[in-house]
Amino acid sequence: MLFLVAALMLLGVVLGTVAHAPLTVTAVLAAVIAVWLGVFAIRERHGRRRRTSAN
Repeated sequence: MLFLVAALMLLGVVLGTVAHAPLTVTAVLAAVIAVWLGVFAIRERHGRRRRTSAN
């Protein structure tokens, strides 16, 4: 998951989208995306465990 965030950030730098934003803004946004993906993964894993144990 963190690899995905790093790959997207690198792609943004290569394409020039992130090149105009300060590095701190880019790092903060990358951290927000990483946290969001982490919360999503935890919720998905927790939801699947709950569903499979009920069946």
